[in-house]
Amino acid sequence: MTQPNIVLIMADQLAPHFTGAYGHPVVKTPHMDALAARGMRFDAAYCNSPLCSPSRAAFMTGRFVSRTGSYDNATELRASVPTFAHYLTSLGYRTCLSGKMHFVGPDQKHGFQDRVTTDIYPADFAWTPDWLNHETRIDKWYHNMATVQESGMAQATYQIDYDDEVGFAAKRWLMDRARDRTLGDSRPFCLIASFIHPHDPYVARPEWWDLYSDDEIDMPVVEMGPDDHDPFGRRVMDAIEASDKPLTMDEIRAARQAYYANTSYFDSKVGELVKTLEEMGETENTIVIVTADHGDMLGERGLWFKMNFFEHSARIPLIMGGPGVTHGVAQNACSLIDVLPTFVDIAGGSDAILGEPVDGRSLMPLARGEADPIDEAIGEYCAEMTPWPVFMIRRGRFKYIHCEVDPPQLYDLTEDPHELRNIAGDPAYGDMVEAFAAEVFARWDSAALRDKIIMTQQSRFKLHAAMQAGAGEAWDYNPPRDATQEYVRNHMDWAAATARYRFPPLEEEA
Repeated sequence: MTQPNIVLIMADQLAPHFTGAYGHPVVKTPHMDALAARGMRFDAAYCNSPLCSPSRAAFMTGRFVSRTGSYDNATELRASVPTFAHYLTSLGYRTCLSGKMHFVGPDQKHGFQDRVTTDIYPADFAWTPDWLNHETRIDKWYHNMATVQESGMAQATYQIDYDDEVGFAAKRWLMDRARDRTLGDSRPFCLIASFIHPHDPYVARPEWWDLYSDDEIDMPVVEMGPDDHDPFGRRVMDAIEASDKPLTMDEIRAARQAYYANTSYFDSKVGELVKTLEEMGETENTIVIVTADHGDMLGERGLWFKMNFFEHSARIPLIMGGPGVTHGVAQNACSLIDVLPTFVDIAGGSDAILGEPVDGRSLMPLARGEADPIDEAIGEYCAEMTPWPVFMIRRGRFKYIHCEVDPPQLYDLTEDPHELRNIAGDPAYGDMVEAFAAEVFARWDSAALRDKIIMTQQSRFKLHAAMQAGAGEAWDYNPPRDATQEYVRNHMDWAAATARYRFPPLEEEA
C-alpha cells in the first residue's frame, strides 16, 4: 500500500468561529476554504487542554495530560513518552518539525528526525503556576488587558519574524524532499509546520490589517461583567485583569481586526505550503491537515485568550484533504488526541506499534465519510487561574464541566450554542448531571491529581531557581547548521551542486 505524505499546519490560538472556512462572514481564509471545499471539515473538534504546551503534548502523544504529566506551560514532556513522530519514523517516514511545539525539558525533538527552527517560547520551568497561591498573578508572564489595548499595526514583531522563518524553513525542507526524490529517496514524509499567529499580541502588518475596515468588524455576541460569570470564569476574568480594566469599544474592535488580519496571514502560510506541494508534484499523494492548539475568546463573555472550556476557547479548526479523504462535514465530537492514531492509520500501522495505550481514535473513518459510533471529546485543565483540576466532557450535543470547588455546568450546545443557560440545576436534567458526575469520579481522582500537580509545581520552583543560578545548560533548541556543506563550497563540483539544487532537474540529453 502506498503511504501518503502528511503535512499538518498548526495555528496558535485560532478559534474556528473566526475563519471563513467555518462560515464567518468577514474573515478571509481562502486557502482553508479551498481545503475544506475538497476535503473534510470537522465541526466539533476540541483541544484536550485550552493552553499551549499541555494541548500540544496531548496532540503529540495521543494521551490526556493527566496521564503524561504535561499540566501547564512549564511541565516537561518526558522523553520516554512515545509520540506520533516516533511511530511514523518506525513506519518509514522522514519527519520534521518547523515552528512551535512548546516542548519543556532537554528533549526538544521528541521523535522528529529534523527540527529546522528554534521555538518561540522558553523551554524551562519559568512559567510554573502556583496552586497554593492561585490568586497571585505571575506578572512577567500572565496575559493582561495591556496586550489587548496595544493592538494595531506594525511592520515587524517577534511573532511576524518567527512565522516568516517557520514558513521559509518548512518550504525549504519540503523542496529538499523533492530533490531527494530525484536521487531515488522515495520515503514518505511528515511535516508539522506550526505557526504562532493569530496568538496575541494582536498586532498585524498593514497589508493584512488593510484587508478589513472598522465598520465590518463584528463585536462580541455575549457581553458579561465580572458578576455574571461562573466561579471559574470569574477567576479567569480577574487573573487577566479584565474585571477591573474595562476596554473601550474601539480597543475591542482593534483587537478583533488585528486577530482577523493575522488569521488571514496564517491562511497565507497554508497557501504557500500547499503551493510548494503542487510545485513538487506531491499534491495527489499528500494528506494536508489544518488545525490549532486551542481557540481564543476574543472578547466573548468579557474574556480573552483561552484557559477555559467555553466554545471559543476549547474548540479548534480541523480540516483534512488528500488521498482517501472525501468532501463533507463531520459532526462527531473529536479532539487532538485523535491525531496520533489517525497518523498511524494513514501510515498503514496498527495498534501493535504502540508503546503504550492511547486515549484517541483514528479519524480516518470520518474522513472517508463513514459512520463513527464515538461522538465525544474529553478535556482537562490543570494550569494557572484555578486551584483544582477542571474537566470537560463533550458528548453529542451536551457539554459538562466539572471542578471540585465550583458548581457543575451543563450546556445543550444545539439549543444554546452561546452557552448562556447552565442547565445543571434544572431538575429535567438531574439524571444526566448525576451520570456525568459519576463519570468524572470514575475517570479522575481529582484530589490525588491536585496533590501531584502541587508537588510538581513546588519541585519546579526549586529547579528553576537552581537553573537561574547556573545549574545546567539552557534547554532552548538551537537548530544545527553546517554552512560548510551548503550552497557552493570549494570541495564541491560547481556543476554538481547546481544540478543538486535545481528542481525539477534538467532532462538528460538523449
